[in-house]
Amino acid sequence: MQSYFFWTFLLIVFAVLSVGGTIFLRSYLTGTSPSALLFRPKGDRRLEVVDHANIDGRRKLILIRRDNVEHLLLTGGPVDVVVETGIQGPPARAVVPNSEAEPAAIRRAPIFSRANEPAP
Repeated sequence: MQSYFFWTFLLIVFAVLSVGGTIFLRSYLTGTSPSALLFRPKGDRRLEVVDHANIDGRRKLILIRRDNVEHLLLTGGPVDVVVETGIQGPPARAVVPNSEAEPAAIRRAPIFSRANEPAP
């Protein structure tokens, strides 16, 4: 009985080591951080609530933006209603770089890259 526990424990240890080795090898060959595999930055959000206002105890007006087009919704009644659609959102604000911000992280070039891909 004890030999079953030993071999099961040994199998789990080898599985964890192989997964860790694979993650390390993949990150080493592509030039990224091993944590980048688990903690990727999220892409740009396409949907956001811009503003909301309570009309009464049950109903609410909600202004949402999807792909820089705003839509006005009336929710909370017997039926949710689209009041207005296709409202052009404000132009995107220009991002002014802060001179006091930390410099961007430097990524090294991958060791083995495909021939048709340029190195980052």
